[in-house]
Amino acid sequence: MIELLRYLEANGFTNYIVSGGGRDFMRPITQELYGIPAERVVGSSVSLAYRENGDGGDVLAQPHLDVLDDGPVKPTRIWSRIGKRPILAAGNTNGDIQMLQFANKPPRPALRLLVLHDDAVREFDYVEGAEKSLEMAKKYSWTVVSIKNDWKTVFA
Repeated sequence: MIELLRYLEANGFTNYIVSGGGRDFMRPITQELYGIPAERVVGSSVSLAYRENGDGGDVLAQPHLDVLDDGPVKPTRIWSRIGKRPILAAGNTNGDIQMLQFANKPPRPALRLLVLHDDAVREFDYVEGAEKSLEMAKKYSWTVVSIKNDWKTVFA
């Protein structure tokens, strides 16, 4: 995936990470791990509140979820944060179905990648949580990428 990100950047694409995982957890590490700056990370988030502090102030995390960036919420978060429909989207779970659907806007072409975690030796071998996305990939001809068969390197 990192090679794909570099290839896309070299050809004029702007890459984002859109995850069901916590945005504030991912932002400090995405530049180093993926070359994606923090401002291009969209993810789940806790509610925030502002607290005045004299002539300054702080943003404080609240003890409840603001947004779970998964399923049908992903396209709305993509639109509200990025303002564009992706022409390439990659996912690996049922929570990515709507994002992959959103990338499709005929007659404009779109590439929808579904990463299949099927390499028990170098990574993990599981389909649980991706059953419906695999059915959709077959039905709508999304590209399924097998970690076992299609990835030369899993962890550098």
